[in-house]
Amino acid sequence: MPAYSPDPNDLALKPVGTVVSELTDLKDAPRQGDEGAPEAWLVFDETVRPALQGLTEGSDVLVLTWLDRSDRSVTAVHPRGDTSRPRAGVFSTRSPDRPNPIGLHQVTITSIEELRIRVRNLEALDGTPVLDLKPLLGPTDER
Repeated sequence: MPAYSPDPNDLALKPVGTVVSELTDLKDAPRQGDEGAPEAWLVFDETVRPALQGLTEGSDVLVLTWLDRSDRSVTAVHPRGDTSRPRAGVFSTRSPDRPNPIGLHQVTITSIEELRIRVRNLEALDGTPVLDLKPLLGPTDER
């Protein structure tokens, strides 16, 4: 059976929003959101307004971002930038530098104002494109 080869034209991503954060420089951003990230806003495009229905304050969601300032040529790193640790392939790390720099962030919604959602624990930089939001799933019997 031949390997599946997707048409690259079918892989186009369209941002649905943007991160607004006081984090503007990668050197100032925590490695993970729960390591001191300030609250931030997710600001969505009017065209996705219906997609925001059902989101509630206090909910945990996964935010997918495009880490637009990442180095896409990186395939191996020292985990957490610690050179005392052996190099590892980026697919086994949370490094923002990777062939397809898709960020995955678990955040908590703290407030909702129309097309703006305030979240905590988001380590993404100001201006980072938002690709998608997904609810964090609870136990099977609550889905």
